[in-house]
Amino acid sequence: MAHVQRMSTTMIKTLRDDPADAETASHKLLVRAGYVRRTSAGVWTWLPLGKKVLDNVSRVVREEMDAIGGQEVLLPALLPKEPYEASGRWEEYGDLLFRLKDRKGADYLLGPTHEEIFTLTVKDQCTSYKDLPVILYQIQTKYRDEARPRSGVLRGREFQMKDSYSFDTTDEGLAESYRLHREAYTRIFERLGLDYRVVSAVSGAMGGSASEEFLAPAGAGEDTFVDCPACDYAANTEAVTAVVAPADPSGHGPVEELDTPDTPTIETLAAHLGVPASATLKNLLVKVDGEITAVGVPGDREVDLGKLGEHLAPAVVELVTAEDFVGRPDLVRGYVGPQGLGVRYIADPRVAPGTAWVTGANKADTHARNVVCGRDFEVDQYLDVVVVEPGDPCPRCGAGLEIGRAIEIGHIFQLGRKYADAFGLDVLGQQGKPVRVTMGSYGIGVSRAVAALAEQTHDESGLCWPREVAPADVHIVAAGKAVQTELALELAEKLGAAGVRVLVDDRAGVSPGVKFTDAELIGVPTILVVGRGAASGVVELKDRRTGTREELPVDEALTRLAAAV
Repeated sequence: MAHVQRMSTTMIKTLRDDPADAETASHKLLVRAGYVRRTSAGVWTWLPLGKKVLDNVSRVVREEMDAIGGQEVLLPALLPKEPYEASGRWEEYGDLLFRLKDRKGADYLLGPTHEEIFTLTVKDQCTSYKDLPVILYQIQTKYRDEARPRSGVLRGREFQMKDSYSFDTTDEGLAESYRLHREAYTRIFERLGLDYRVVSAVSGAMGGSASEEFLAPAGAGEDTFVDCPACDYAANTEAVTAVVAPADPSGHGPVEELDTPDTPTIETLAAHLGVPASATLKNLLVKVDGEITAVGVPGDREVDLGKLGEHLAPAVVELVTAEDFVGRPDLVRGYVGPQGLGVRYIADPRVAPGTAWVTGANKADTHARNVVCGRDFEVDQYLDVVVVEPGDPCPRCGAGLEIGRAIEIGHIFQLGRKYADAFGLDVLGQQGKPVRVTMGSYGIGVSRAVAALAEQTHDESGLCWPREVAPADVHIVAAGKAVQTELALELAEKLGAAGVRVLVDDRAGVSPGVKFTDAELIGVPTILVVGRGAASGVVELKDRRTGTREELPVDEALTRLAAAV
């Protein structure tokens, strides 16, 4: 027996116009179709239809997590400061963390993720290697104080997330837990009907040895990723690495200083010397935890500050300001070069040993030619930090990469022992000695998956849900007078008894045109129209996605709908 929802008694209010502040399709349609309503910036109320979709996504996630041996728990969202202080994340999260005090002045936070608390839970409950491995998960509300919440439920300050954590005594065990999660995630997203890509990612502040993202391609996405058309390589643009062979430095002459007045930018320098921008070396000054650092990239490329920040996390990266040059005669604004520079020097791999460059001479209005990496300056650390461009060579096969936008719907990490070290998570090993536990962390954005589905599956008429997550299997439209409404309710009860989830539009005084428009907007997979043919026992079935229509006798329509579920 499935529940029958009557629109005459269900709180569903559709809107004809898009919200004034909505930019993405999911934001517009979820509001217009009566799934969500804005409570405040980045905070949303899930209305009856929206809650059903959210619960259906959660159900799929829960079923697949249970299938790999995951055990569901529910941890508090209100958390004490001390565990996050011990891990360093009380400071690392910065302004993203919601912080508050209780009446006694004790510090608390609203949980953004729960690595610390899960670690402490396992430390309390598991004392022997016989207690492991274990996978724990929860589906819970998370909080992040986003500076600019936008795109509806895609980027909120409060959101639903599944976070799970694996605990093993060996690296081989961690690799197996990671594999189990990866396979479970592919089943979850396939069942949800999402088009997705699994891409290499950087671990950033999470730490760990391996990291992959599950991305749903969509124009509204805030992540960019690369796809290789010639092989199976895919990665977040922040994780793309360039493979550059060292060059032979023997063919380059000695360093030559050049008089280059009024050329503080790559564009003015290249024009003055008549050389391509790619022959110049751009040196961007940043501060890493307050320490001035130079970042070198070819002059025709831009530094990806997000990528740099991910590589250096949890350190804080920010651009230098005019004040940072005060009292630093060694830093000549617009004419910085790596040779003889007294600060840490990070370079992109394209600045390979043996390559020669035109770059700043650390003197006003002066540049230098034939500045050779490895001969005239050394690189303290190589990091791939340029903005990836279409056509850049695939690091695996060399073919030109393609770039797309996507929504991050899942992320999996091999954390290793970062949190176990922070909290002393040991168990008694087989040899009777303490063994340090190793962890994995695995997240799925449950509410974000709803928005991603809306982005990927909508059409010009409205939402178009896959059956697995739709708020109902069949939307019955009573298009007519009392006789049509009576038959529609009768069919709804029969279908409900057969296990079919039904939404029936039995609203009195609403025109058929409005009902049809709402059915398209709400997006249930199958629409059953009880119209003029009702008197002769004929109804119309419409496939919401394809638009295919078919008139059928009532009994045949019931049989077909019951068989489809």
